[in-house]
Amino acid sequence: MAIGERDLMGGFAKGLKVLEAFGPERQRLSITEAAETSGLDRATARRCLLTLAELGYADYDGKFFSLTPKILRIGHAWLSATPLPVLLQPHLDQLSERVGHSASASILDNTEIVYIARAAQKRVMSINLMPGSRLLAYSASMGRVLLAALSEQELDAVLHSSQLKAHTPRTLIDPALLKAEIARVREQGYAVIDQELEIGLCSIAVPVSNDRGRVVAAINVGAPAAVLPASDLPGHCLPAMLEMQAKLRPLLP
Repeated sequence: MAIGERDLMGGFAKGLKVLEAFGPERQRLSITEAAETSGLDRATARRCLLTLAELGYADYDGKFFSLTPKILRIGHAWLSATPLPVLLQPHLDQLSERVGHSASASILDNTEIVYIARAAQKRVMSINLMPGSRLLAYSASMGRVLLAALSEQELDAVLHSSQLKAHTPRTLIDPALLKAEIARVREQGYAVIDQELEIGLCSIAVPVSNDRGRVVAAINVGAPAAVLPASDLPGHCLPAMLEMQAKLRPLLP
C-alpha cells in the first residue's frame, strides 16, 4: 500500500526522532544535544521535549531531559503483542544450562539487533545486555546471521546506512570484507565472532526460522575467549544450538 505524504503526521515523526536521540550513552540530553542528535532544529526539538515532559514520558530539571519509566509502555506494547520472547525464553534457558554460557535471542531492526530474550550464566561483556538492548548488526554474531537472510539489495542498504566503526582492532569494517564474511555465514549456516565486538568476548549464532523457512530471529551463545576460544565454539555449542533451531521451527509464527 502506497502512503502519500499528506497521510503522514510530521509532528509525530519528529517526536519519534527526539525519542530515538536518547540511548545508553545519551541518557540525559539538553535541547541543543537533542536537536543535534535528531537532526531537527532547536525550536522543534524543544517543543518535542517539553511535550514529552508534559505527558510524563520525560523529566526536565531546567537544563537536561531524561526519559521516565513511563516510556516502557511503548516498548512493552510490542513485547506483549509478539509471542517470540515467551516462546524462546525456556529454550534459551535450556541451551544456556547445557553449554554453560549465556544465551540470547534477537531480531533485526534496520542496522541494529534488538535483544528480545536472554539467559545469563555470568556477565562476559562490559555492557549489561537485557531485552531491549541494541547492538550494531554488522559486528555481532546474531546480526550477521540476520543480515545473511537478507537479499543482496537489502544487505547493501543496511551496510550503507551503518556507521562502520572498529570496536576493537579485530572488527571488520571494510564493506567488501563484511559482505564476503556474511556470504560465508549464509553458506555455513552460523556466524562466529572473535573479539570483534569487545576484547575477550567471542560468540556463535544461528538463525531461527519458522516452518515456512522465513528467518524471524537469531540465537547466540557468548563466552569469554580465555575460557572458550572462538575456534572451539562450533564444536562445543553448535550441536545444541541446531537442536534448538529444529525444535523451534514448527512453533514460530
